[in-house]
Amino acid sequence: MRFERRAHRPLILVVLAPLFAIGAALAIAGFLIALAGAPVLDAFWQILKGAFGSRLGISETLTRTTPLIFTGLAAAVAFRARLWNIGGEGQFYMGAIGVAALASGIMAGWPPVAAIPVAMLAGAIAGMVTLLVPLGLRLRFGVDEVVTSLLLNFVVLLFVSMLIEGTLKDPLAFGWPQSVPIPEAAELPELMARTRLHAGLLIAVVAALLVQFVQARTRFGMQSRAAGLNAAAARFAGVPLGVTLVKVACLSGGLAGLAGAIEVMGVKGYVTTDLSPGYGYAGIIVAMLAGLHPVGVVAAALFAAVMFVGADSMSRGMAIPTYIADVTVALSLLTMLLALFFTQYRIRR
Repeated sequence: MRFERRAHRPLILVVLAPLFAIGAALAIAGFLIALAGAPVLDAFWQILKGAFGSRLGISETLTRTTPLIFTGLAAAVAFRARLWNIGGEGQFYMGAIGVAALASGIMAGWPPVAAIPVAMLAGAIAGMVTLLVPLGLRLRFGVDEVVTSLLLNFVVLLFVSMLIEGTLKDPLAFGWPQSVPIPEAAELPELMARTRLHAGLLIAVVAALLVQFVQARTRFGMQSRAAGLNAAAARFAGVPLGVTLVKVACLSGGLAGLAGAIEVMGVKGYVTTDLSPGYGYAGIIVAMLAGLHPVGVVAAALFAAVMFVGADSMSRGMAIPTYIADVTVALSLLTMLLALFFTQYRIRR
């Protein structure tokens, strides 16, 4: 028995791979639920009911989906060009603190039509700069960006903690470590009254469509795909690899920074060190589930959000640990990697 690389990947396998991955992950999660002594079908029903069974559940699911779309897009854009951006969490926090620093400093009295775009741009630029550091080390010294981007997450979190405990600390927070709040003009409008759902969801969907257009219909998109498929061949064909990777880093880091900015502008209004429950890391799983396809990222982000929100409801109703959601999403990544392997290779006797 041996593995033989396919000459081309059948479309049916590419389409079915994510479905197989999710199905296999749910089957394994069902086994773990059964070990916990709960009925499996009832547990999955509680997940769906918690995510979509009420106005609050729907709004919370879509609110969780928004940052996952951005971080998923950030990972998908980078991975397609073989830029291994594992620093989405740090870029998320830099985007958030960038908005807090700018909005609280100079935006008082600005109209929303000016404050919102400028605040989003500030968050995106902060994310860009954060990813350009590991990329610069890779291009100049050959340092593996997997290590540097991952370790930079912890540096950024300590930096943010220092700011919200010092320069940007809210004097009205009764000693609680949080940044000064952003002005009302920089807050995103609600999409559903009396919920946390905000216009960032629409921005995220538009961003996914724009990224899809850029990758499929522009010269930069072709160059980034070529760099990811075969760097040596791309260089021989005249693709400027260094410049292309810098552009990819700006787009990827900008999207992750925008996730943090929009989370502050739409949900919190200020920055804390627990702003993200791991959106940067979950974005990697979302990107892989989507097969690095920008539009697929939206569906994969919704699946992850359903698991996170629904698992809370399941835990309250059936006394099952909420960690089942984390396990299921992580299993989805592993099963997706296995499914992708078999879309590229076949077994020969």
